[in-house]
Amino acid sequence: MKVRSLNNKWKEFLFAFSGFGPNLLMVLMGAYFTDAINPSAMSTINGVNYQIFASGACYILPAIFPLLYALGKVFDGIIDVPFAHITDTLSTKWGRRRPAIAVCFIPMVLSYAMCWVPVGGVENPLLNTIWIICWTVVFFATYTMCLIAFYGSLSSVCEDEAQRLRVSAYKSFFDTISYCLVYALVPILLSGLQMHINEFVLKIGLPLMATMLIPIFMIKEGEKYGYPENDGLLPEKVTFKESLSLTFKNKTFANWLAVNCCTYFGLQMFLVAMNAMILGGMGMNGGEMAILNTCAFAPVPIMLYMFNKLKAKKGIRFTYQTCLIAFAISIMSFFIGSNLVMGDNKVAKIIIGCVGGVVGSWAIGAFFMMPYMITAQISSVEEKLLKKNHSAMYFAANALLTSIVGAISGSLVYELIKNLFFSTQGGVIWAEGYVEGGVFVEAVDVAASKLGVDVSTVFNLGTTLVPFIVALFCILGAILAFRMPKDYTPALVGKELKKQYPDLDISSVENEAGVVEDKSEIIFVQIGLSILSGFIFGFIWVGYLFKSLKELVKDFKPKLAYFISCFVPFVHIAFVVKANAGLRRAARERGMDMLRQPWYAIQMAVYIVSSIILPILPVNVIALSFLQSYVNKIYEFEKEQKQAEETKEATVGQTVEA
Repeated sequence: MKVRSLNNKWKEFLFAFSGFGPNLLMVLMGAYFTDAINPSAMSTINGVNYQIFASGACYILPAIFPLLYALGKVFDGIIDVPFAHITDTLSTKWGRRRPAIAVCFIPMVLSYAMCWVPVGGVENPLLNTIWIICWTVVFFATYTMCLIAFYGSLSSVCEDEAQRLRVSAYKSFFDTISYCLVYALVPILLSGLQMHINEFVLKIGLPLMATMLIPIFMIKEGEKYGYPENDGLLPEKVTFKESLSLTFKNKTFANWLAVNCCTYFGLQMFLVAMNAMILGGMGMNGGEMAILNTCAFAPVPIMLYMFNKLKAKKGIRFTYQTCLIAFAISIMSFFIGSNLVMGDNKVAKIIIGCVGGVVGSWAIGAFFMMPYMITAQISSVEEKLLKKNHSAMYFAANALLTSIVGAISGSLVYELIKNLFFSTQGGVIWAEGYVEGGVFVEAVDVAASKLGVDVSTVFNLGTTLVPFIVALFCILGAILAFRMPKDYTPALVGKELKKQYPDLDISSVENEAGVVEDKSEIIFVQIGLSILSGFIFGFIWVGYLFKSLKELVKDFKPKLAYFISCFVPFVHIAFVVKANAGLRRAARERGMDMLRQPWYAIQMAVYIVSSIILPILPVNVIALSFLQSYVNKIYEFEKEQKQAEETKEATVGQTVEA
């Protein structure tokens, strides 16, 4: 008799948490790694950028590394297929999934760490290139085996479709958290701890890999439980050739793959380039980056709720198409809000970025959920109708193609174009940063020197092109989505499968309309997402704001009550009013008039009204936006005053010398 692995709700949640550590570190690698070892598209703030290695130099050969790194990504996709077959058919006294995870765990952790330790230093980029590529290949292989075994175990650890979809929802929840932490919290921690990204990864990030050990203790299989070798597996094992054939000949799955590959091409390029587009292309700092991410992630729970409502009425195909179009529109905010278009207009750039973030939030939740949910649904229906158990192969096929397109977009195309610079006065040039006399010379300065133009007219071509490339592939994906079925209920997936196998009996799924929604589960996931995906940006934003207020307002002493009030509807009015008054006073002390507006009463009305109509958001973004804009103006005023004093001192010095 089959032993249930997930016989409690808390076990479902914990099992979904298993891949959190490796996935988070993989996302972190995609977001920071290539820019950290080759910071051509990055800029420094006051000579410091903790998102790159300490020396700020290029550690690899920029002309060779992108190609080798892309090949490593492709290799990662290719080995998914044989590894999936191994874990689908493995038969040991410990089971078939657990041994794969146990054997690959230590090499996965070790190889990931070695990627962040370029042994050749700044002086030997060739050695670093070979070293990093070799270790990334080991990491990709071991990471793949661990995750494929984890994904493939869904068909055995979950009792029914309802449980499988719950676990899928929880996993998408943790995926969202991973992106929240990587793109919002990590930049703040780097600045706060004054720790460069490679130090952060090795000291703080690496221990999180331990979450991958959870399935070893939770999956009930092997001799002790008589599963899967005895009761769990069907008598007829699927051969490698047959498994490939069943997977790639499944037209429903193939149509989804085409759409997902387009989505992933654009999404992977966006994720790899996002930091460079915000910090370099838009000229923002970590706090302003947190504001943009708040607008992108805070509405995700609400958007997921609306996504499910629209899906119920119009089907999953139409709903996902709206997500792709929304993301295509959203991504263009990075171009419109760039230094190239908006110059030094920081307020306009923040507004554009915030609006783009809210529009893009409609798609973010769907991007996390769809690949996992649809793949699991197609493979489970096929298993039920064809009696063929090879669920891991579907995830491997999905990973294979997305690895290839991801390697092309993020590891090859972007890595090559990010070293290209252009000037508004004309000319395109390839440039690399370098260290001279212990001082890092940025690539943009090298490009300006080669082109013979002022550095203010030079911009990175890579970060400029990324929004257009991503938008193009999102639109292409939306067009290809017309080949998808309207929905992925068991009945519709079964009908699509019958087109391939006319003699197939689909009576067992014909009348199934899909899993009935469990309202308690939906509410649980929404609350969890609100707290850990939306609120995390709110906490980061308020934390940054408190730090600024403490620096600018002499008598401002932030208390826990004020901090908590920011997240309690209506109560935080007291905080924003007091903070506003403190900033107005600080501005007057500095001789500024810009905050002494006659429409102060209107501002107070805006705070109150926004608190009433926006209680469902984790923070009152309108009120905090006002306060942040005032903080920015005071900082800009101080910077202008300092520059004026330096200019005056330089002029006096020149006069004395004369």
